[in-house]
Amino acid sequence: MSRIGKMPIAVPAGVDVKIDGSAVTVKGPKGSLTGSYDPAIAIALENGEIKVTRPDDTARNRALHGLTRTLIANMVHGVHDGFKKDLEIVGIGYRAALQGKDLVLNVGYSHQVVMTPPEGVSVEVKDPNHFTILGSDKQTVGQFAAEVRGVRPPEPYKGKGIKYADEVIRRKEGKAGKGGK
Repeated sequence: MSRIGKMPIAVPAGVDVKIDGSAVTVKGPKGSLTGSYDPAIAIALENGEIKVTRPDDTARNRALHGLTRTLIANMVHGVHDGFKKDLEIVGIGYRAALQGKDLVLNVGYSHQVVMTPPEGVSVEVKDPNHFTILGSDKQTVGQFAAEVRGVRPPEPYKGKGIKYADEVIRRKEGKAGKGGK
């Protein structure tokens, strides 16, 4: 049995879960998420816990068992607590700002880069070099953070660019000047 798949998912107070066959809808204070999963995997709500079970030990069902449990656990966590990604901008003159709901980045190009967050995702700018991407859907938050980072990924020589707050950039030494005559 899958170590992850067999663990029950505790449903916190204030979170409403509806299971309709292989479709799961989770509503909470941070929003509502819906997911549809493989019909071979059984999903049941018992005593305030969601349990995910598989019919047999075929390789496909073993793989789907842990995946389905993790995706549902992420939905429950997202509508109750939410997900966030902290990003940092490194570089002289590089900065971020909010313009309405849009994120405006000045990262060394001849123009500003304006990025509109997807539905259910918001951006908080703490100071010009630090900002946070927030939302209830883990995949959407992570995808938007990756798109923002992709505007100017950190380079290995000076470390300039947009990076995750906990990311460590491996630095290169660069060219050494030619020895004196």
